Amino acid sequence: MSATITLGGLLRSWRGEPILKLQSAGRVASLALDLLSLGSRMALGLSFLLSVSDRLGFYGNPGERGVSWGTFERFLTYAAKVNAFAPASMVPFLGTAATVLELLFGVTLVLGFALRWAAFGSAGLLLLFGSAMAISFGIKSPFDYSVFAAMCCALFLGLAGSNRWSVDSLR
Repeated sequence: MSATITLGGLLRSWRGEPILKLQSAGRVASLALDLLSLGSRMALGLSFLLSVSDRLGFYGNPGERGVSWGTFERFLTYAAKVNAFAPASMVPFLGTAATVLELLFGVTLVLGFALRWAAFGSAGLLLLFGSAMAISFGIKSPFDYSVFAAMCCALFLGLAGSNRWSVDSLR
């Protein structure tokens, strides 16, 4: 192996020359994976937790700046629209299940506890949410809200994520 290694041949100029050369590529790649995993965990986990906090009224009343729902009842109204194809009697269950799962996945992702389970569970939940949005609002809607991008982030964590800086690394 040479002393200078390119980053997987991904970063190349228009002439085919490496844009970025790395010394000790193994160490740098490991650190990059650790940082990407930590950032992905925090982004997904905090997104879930902030969403749950909003629907439980922690940010204020409906209509105030930065408040999407403000109450669980308003969230259930939104859940009914997202799940327009489902019977109305299922909406409270679906809204409550989504809230409980988002809280669970949010906490476990932020802490890095049972990371692979949390990541794959998050990906599944996001797939269901994105699919429901696509059915009820059209295929563009889940892409407008980056639901499938978040799902891919969760899949990355489940498949290749690092356990460094997590509760899992302490066990």
